[in-house]
Amino acid sequence: MSEADPFAEVLDRVDRFLASDGEGCKATAQAEAFVADGELVLAAWLAAKGEQPTDETIEGFRLLALHRQGARGDASFNACRETCREIIYLRNVITLYDDDTAECRHQLRLQAMVLRHLALFVGGKLVEAGLGDFCCSAKAVRNAAPADTLSGAKAARH
Repeated sequence: MSEADPFAEVLDRVDRFLASDGEGCKATAQAEAFVADGELVLAAWLAAKGEQPTDETIEGFRLLALHRQGARGDASFNACRETCREIIYLRNVITLYDDDTAECRHQLRLQAMVLRHLALFVGGKLVEAGLGDFCCSAKAVRNAAPADTLSGAKAARH
Protein backbone atom coordinates (compact mmCIF):
# COMPACT_ATOMS: atom_id res chain seq x y z
CA MET A 1 0.00 0.00 0.00
CA SER A 2 1.45 3.35 -0.96
CA GLU A 3 2.11 6.14 1.50
CA ALA A 4 0.48 8.76 -0.74
CA ASP A 5 -2.82 6.94 -1.18
CA PRO A 6 -3.45 4.21 1.38
CA PHE A 7 -6.95 3.34 0.17
CA ALA A 8 -6.54 3.36 -3.63
CA GLU A 9 -4.89 -0.05 -3.81
CA VAL A 10 -7.50 -1.67 -1.59
CA LEU A 11 -10.38 -0.09 -3.49
CA ASP A 12 -8.75 -1.04 -6.80
CA ARG A 13 -8.41 -4.68 -5.73
CA VAL A 14 -12.04 -4.71 -4.60
CA ASP A 15 -13.22 -3.14 -7.86
CA ARG A 16 -11.20 -5.61 -9.95
CA PHE A 17 -12.63 -8.53 -8.01
CA LEU A 18 -16.20 -7.23 -8.29
CA ALA A 19 -15.76 -6.65 -12.04
CA SER A 20 -14.76 -10.30 -12.47
CA ASP A 21 -17.01 -13.28 -11.97
CA GLY A 22 -14.52 -14.63 -9.41
CA GLU A 23 -14.44 -17.97 -11.17
CA GLY A 24 -11.21 -19.87 -10.76
CA CYS A 25 -10.01 -17.86 -7.77
CA LYS A 26 -8.71 -19.54 -4.66
CA ALA A 27 -11.60 -18.54 -2.43
CA THR A 28 -9.98 -19.09 0.96
CA ALA A 29 -6.85 -17.20 -0.09
CA GLN A 30 -8.98 -14.36 -1.47
CA ALA A 31 -11.03 -14.19 1.73
CA GLU A 32 -7.82 -13.99 3.77
CA ALA A 33 -6.52 -11.26 1.42
CA PHE A 34 -9.69 -9.23 2.01
CA VAL A 35 -9.19 -9.54 5.79
CA ALA A 36 -5.58 -8.37 5.32
CA ASP A 37 -6.83 -5.43 3.24
CA GLY A 38 -9.18 -4.52 6.09
CA GLU A 39 -6.18 -4.55 8.40
CA LEU A 40 -4.35 -2.19 6.02
CA VAL A 41 -7.28 0.22 6.08
CA LEU A 42 -7.39 0.32 9.87
CA ALA A 43 -3.60 0.54 10.13
CA ALA A 44 -3.74 3.60 7.85
CA TRP A 45 -6.33 5.16 10.21
CA LEU A 46 -4.07 4.55 13.20
CA ALA A 47 -0.98 5.86 11.37
CA ALA A 48 -2.89 9.03 10.44
CA LYS A 49 -3.66 9.48 14.15
CA GLY A 50 0.05 9.05 14.93
CA GLU A 51 -0.38 5.63 16.58
CA GLN A 52 1.58 2.43 16.03
CA PRO A 53 -0.86 -0.27 14.80
CA THR A 54 -1.00 -3.27 17.13
CA ASP A 55 0.08 -6.78 16.18
CA GLU A 56 -2.23 -8.26 18.83
CA THR A 57 -5.37 -10.22 18.02
CA ILE A 58 -8.86 -10.38 19.45
CA GLU A 59 -10.76 -13.63 18.98
CA GLY A 60 -7.87 -14.68 16.75
CA PHE A 61 -8.03 -11.72 14.35
CA ARG A 62 -5.79 -8.69 14.12
CA LEU A 63 -8.57 -6.78 12.31
CA LEU A 64 -10.66 -6.78 15.48
CA ALA A 65 -7.70 -5.66 17.62
CA LEU A 66 -6.97 -2.82 15.19
CA HIS A 67 -10.60 -1.73 15.38
CA ARG A 68 -10.52 -1.72 19.17
CA GLN A 69 -7.31 0.32 19.12
CA GLY A 70 -8.76 2.77 16.57
CA ALA A 71 -11.95 3.28 18.57
CA ARG A 72 -10.12 4.35 21.75
CA GLY A 73 -10.87 8.00 22.24
CA ASP A 74 -13.18 8.19 19.20
CA ALA A 75 -16.60 6.73 19.96
CA SER A 76 -17.83 7.43 16.42
CA PHE A 77 -15.30 4.89 15.13
CA ASN A 78 -17.38 2.16 16.79
CA ALA A 79 -19.73 2.55 13.81
CA CYS A 80 -17.44 0.25 11.81
CA ARG A 81 -17.15 -2.46 14.47
CA GLU A 82 -19.86 -4.59 12.88
CA THR A 83 -18.34 -3.99 9.45
CA CYS A 84 -15.07 -5.51 10.69
CA ARG A 85 -16.94 -8.40 12.26
CA GLU A 86 -18.82 -8.98 9.00
CA ILE A 87 -15.54 -9.21 7.07
CA ILE A 88 -14.40 -11.87 9.54
CA TYR A 89 -17.76 -13.68 9.48
CA LEU A 90 -17.72 -13.89 5.67
CA ARG A 91 -14.14 -15.18 5.78
CA ASN A 92 -15.29 -17.91 8.13
CA VAL A 93 -18.25 -18.81 5.90
CA ILE A 94 -16.00 -18.97 2.84
CA THR A 95 -13.64 -21.40 4.55
CA LEU A 96 -16.57 -23.84 4.91
CA TYR A 97 -16.93 -24.16 1.13
CA ASP A 98 -14.75 -25.82 -1.46
CA ASP A 99 -12.96 -23.28 -3.61
CA ASP A 100 -14.73 -22.05 -6.73
CA THR A 101 -18.35 -22.86 -6.01
CA ALA A 102 -21.12 -20.42 -6.95
CA GLU A 103 -22.04 -19.92 -3.28
CA CYS A 104 -18.41 -19.33 -2.36
CA ARG A 105 -18.06 -16.68 -5.10
CA HIS A 106 -21.26 -15.04 -3.82
CA GLN A 107 -19.87 -14.83 -0.29
CA LEU A 108 -16.60 -13.39 -1.64
CA ARG A 109 -18.54 -10.69 -3.49
CA LEU A 110 -20.33 -9.80 -0.25
CA GLN A 111 -17.01 -9.68 1.61
CA ALA A 112 -15.55 -7.41 -1.09
CA MET A 113 -18.52 -5.03 -0.81
CA VAL A 114 -18.22 -4.92 3.00
CA LEU A 115 -14.48 -4.23 2.66
CA ARG A 116 -15.26 -1.36 0.27
CA HIS A 117 -17.67 0.04 2.85
CA LEU A 118 -14.94 -0.11 5.52
CA ALA A 119 -12.41 1.63 3.25
CA LEU A 120 -14.88 4.39 2.36
CA PHE A 121 -15.93 4.85 5.98
CA VAL A 122 -12.38 5.10 7.31
CA GLY A 123 -11.29 7.29 4.39
CA GLY A 124 -14.27 9.50 5.12
CA LYS A 125 -13.34 9.71 8.79
CA LEU A 126 -9.98 11.04 7.70
CA VAL A 127 -11.73 13.72 5.63
CA GLU A 128 -14.52 14.78 7.93
CA ALA A 129 -14.55 14.46 11.73
CA GLY A 130 -17.66 12.88 13.22
CA LEU A 131 -18.53 10.87 10.12
CA GLY A 132 -19.33 7.79 12.18
CA ASP A 133 -22.46 9.55 13.41
CA PHE A 134 -24.20 9.02 10.09
CA CYS A 135 -22.41 6.90 7.45
CA CYS A 136 -20.01 6.74 4.51
CA SER A 137 -22.80 7.81 2.16
CA ALA A 138 -22.14 11.44 3.08
CA LYS A 139 -21.88 13.73 0.06
CA ALA A 140 -18.46 15.04 1.12
CA VAL A 141 -17.06 11.52 1.13
CA ARG A 142 -18.65 10.43 -2.13
CA ASN A 143 -17.20 13.49 -3.87
CA ALA A 144 -13.68 13.17 -2.43
CA ALA A 145 -11.01 11.30 -4.36
CA PRO A 146 -9.35 8.54 -2.29
CA ALA A 147 -6.02 10.40 -2.40
CA ASP A 148 -7.73 13.41 -0.83
CA THR A 149 -8.72 11.41 2.25
CA LEU A 150 -5.25 10.98 3.71
CA SER A 151 -3.86 14.33 2.60
CA GLY A 152 -6.91 16.09 4.04
CA ALA A 153 -6.48 14.33 7.35
CA LYS A 154 -2.78 15.20 7.51
CA ALA A 155 -3.54 18.85 6.73
CA ALA A 156 -6.19 18.95 9.46
CA ARG A 157 -3.72 17.65 12.05
CA HIS A 158 -1.09 20.28 11.29
